[in-house]
Amino acid sequence: MFHVKQSSLTPRAPLTPSGFQDLTGVADDTLERLEVYVDLLRRWGERINLVGRASLNDPWRRHVLDSAQLHPLLPDDGKAVLDLGSGAGLPGLVLAIMGAPRVQLVESNGRKCAFLSRVMRETGAGAGVHDCRVEDLAPFPAGVVTARALAPLPRLLGLAWPFVREGGLCLFLKGRKADKELTESAKIWKMDVSRSISLSDPSGVILKVENLSRRHD
Repeated sequence: MFHVKQSSLTPRAPLTPSGFQDLTGVADDTLERLEVYVDLLRRWGERINLVGRASLNDPWRRHVLDSAQLHPLLPDDGKAVLDLGSGAGLPGLVLAIMGAPRVQLVESNGRKCAFLSRVMRETGAGAGVHDCRVEDLAPFPAGVVTARALAPLPRLLGLAWPFVREGGLCLFLKGRKADKELTESAKIWKMDVSRSISLSDPSGVILKVENLSRRHD
């Protein structure tokens, strides 16, 4: 597990692979696998819509660091890490490349699933890919549910609930609307929430949601 050097995160030029390694302390072999991922992200992004093209001017900050910052927050309970709406594998596939166990990626777009499978073959990342909608996936106990840029928080919590109702938690990467979404969610859900500033974008936050339950159950 790495520890990000907070003092190094100042506004700046695009983050380089070596800069990412300096910030996180990841091992050389992990960095090499992440470099393979970024290369595939660029090449496949020319053919299918994986991420915003402008974000590829700084992929190591916008995508890799953004996802990697969740790694120290993952519980060590042996349960699956379930990534909802994985898309380009953010954050779930990055976490799997970094060694998170039992990562399950859920993505309903077949071409994006093909991308995820290709990355897994070339990096050796241990993960499962589910080519389906989250609503169609049979529930199983997950230690943590992750998501980035998938849906507003009230809907995200509804999607995560079948998988975390037995004690799991949620880690969601959110933007400027986080406070509004939390207010709306509180009308439907009871939960304990802690938040931290995103290391990749000071306008973003990480929401850690625990003890989730419906208000009217």
